[in-house]
Amino acid sequence: MSEGFTHIDAEGRTRMVDVGGKSKTRRLAIAGCEVRLSAQTMKLLATAALPKGDALATAKIAGIMAAKRTSDLIPLCHPLPLAFADVRFDVDQASAIVRVEAEASTTAETGVEMEALAAASVAALTIYDMCKAVQKDIVISEIRLLYKAGGKSGTFVSPHWPAGRPFPDA
Repeated sequence: MSEGFTHIDAEGRTRMVDVGGKSKTRRLAIAGCEVRLSAQTMKLLATAALPKGDALATAKIAGIMAAKRTSDLIPLCHPLPLAFADVRFDVDQASAIVRVEAEASTTAETGVEMEALAAASVAALTIYDMCKAVQKDIVISEIRLLYKAGGKSGTFVSPHWPAGRPFPDA
């Protein structure tokens, strides 16, 4: 039953993968998503005039905290010693979109894709939380892995990686 499924044992039960025999290698992942706001909410966010305060500063810290706690949130994720975690924002005022990008890296036996995805997601949710007093129909979308390097499967580059943007050093 478990053939081809790494998280299912011979009896068909869910299990955590044993990565103890794998070599530690440098791992890096970048994930992103978008937060769509109204023009009025974007104006308040861009001028740090939201009732709850500076949404982006709060979202950055929340995203980094999420990366550090991913194994507490996703049941079969391994706790990893993160070497680095960051969250960045591209605020497109004309389109009223905040593009969230989260990065995580480690030297470990398994990858950091989930940490980057958790960081981007929680940062976006925090933007929602900081803006919900003035807008309820905020849309969070396009949560995806953009780039990963390291490990047995090597490098992955999403078709959504910005054209011409250099790849990070793993």
